Amino acid sequence: MKKSMSPVKARKLKHLWLLIGALLMLYPLLWLLKSSLTPEGQIMGSFSIIPGDVTLENYESGFRSGPGGGFPTYIVNSFIVVTGCVIGNLISCSLAAYAFARLDFRFKNTAFALMLAGIMLPYHVVAIPQYIAFQEAGLVGTFWPLILPKLLATDAFFVFLMVQFLRGLPRSLDEAAAIDGASPLRTFLSVILPLMKPALITTTIFTFIWNWNDFFMPLIYLTNPNQYTVPLGLSTLMSTESGAGLGPLFAMSVVSLIPVVAFFIFTQRYIIRGIATTGMKS
Repeated sequence: MKKSMSPVKARKLKHLWLLIGALLMLYPLLWLLKSSLTPEGQIMGSFSIIPGDVTLENYESGFRSGPGGGFPTYIVNSFIVVTGCVIGNLISCSLAAYAFARLDFRFKNTAFALMLAGIMLPYHVVAIPQYIAFQEAGLVGTFWPLILPKLLATDAFFVFLMVQFLRGLPRSLDEAAAIDGASPLRTFLSVILPLMKPALITTTIFTFIWNWNDFFMPLIYLTNPNQYTVPLGLSTLMSTESGAGLGPLFAMSVVSLIPVVAFFIFTQRYIIRGIATTGMKS
């Protein structure tokens, strides 16, 4: 009779497979890091993740390359856009979620259904009408088309997450505040908002990552190279006109990953907690 594997051996084997899978997924990033430290002529043809000749020339060239103010300007622009998007989503989505979860008004269910439909609607469907609206308003070529929609609770995904979270809070909190004479807005600011910390952190994390990596919207609305964000800056390094080469492109790709990786490392525990407390409630 064939013996079954002991729990200890099974656990070690599982960890081994997980380690192999992790190395396979990390290989492209490790190769990118190695290539960013490798002289231009030695990058292609080598698949090792261990650098040979190490140089910082690619980083020096990458920071100087690109139209406009160069890569330092692109990083500052990305932080400006991301900060505006995070603040906009936190304010507008929390207010919209509170209205859907706690207040009673006409056509509430219809409005909520339309909001949910917005999750399934690809942005490309509304890209042209939205561009025309911003063009008529004279906002094309500024950061406002990237930030202003966030102030109008257009990210229905985050509204839905916050609604799910609020539905898990007891309504006795609202009733107690109403007895004390608090208005709905005062109840939201003083009672509900402090309890929404997990949902707000989750919104902050995903808004930061998604908008930092966004290429499509900045490509449409930003026309001045001095306003380019990091993804647009990387695209200029890829063009044949820049003459920057693969080394600076890889170096600036590593630089662009640092804020996202650092942000994820410091907030990863909030991601799991936030998803568990916002998306799993009935």
